[in-house]
Amino acid sequence: MVHGHDDGMRETVARFIQKLGLTPIILNEQPNAGKTIIEKFETSSEDIGYAVVLLTPDDIGYPKDRPKEAQPRARQNVILELGYFVAKLKRSGVCALYKGDVEIPSDYHGVLYLKMDSNWQIVLAKEIKQVLGDIDLNKVFE
Repeated sequence: MVHGHDDGMRETVARFIQKLGLTPIILNEQPNAGKTIIEKFETSSEDIGYAVVLLTPDDIGYPKDRPKEAQPRARQNVILELGYFVAKLKRSGVCALYKGDVEIPSDYHGVLYLKMDSNWQIVLAKEIKQVLGDIDLNKVFE
């Protein structure tokens, strides 16, 4: 899982992933083992089959000459890690789950952007099942 500063959303999604019988990997919960942050990120992402990237409105961005166009966006590390996982797992192995009116990267069309609404759990579970296979969708409703 990739996340920004929305701890509530991170915990909600992580517990849901556990409910599906999977183990969410959250970087700040992994041991540092004397590694740099990028080394820790690379090591923690070695054996994963699917990535859920949480796009939350943690920052504000706008073109430098048009501050009136300011809009909420995800943190830059989240966008970088989104790209990393698209390269590693291909588009089908990544779901960008977003909350609020967060800016969506414009050159990332064709990837699943899933709004965190009343249906997000069943849609996410189906997407993960499509890639990983052995997921019991009945667990979504428990």
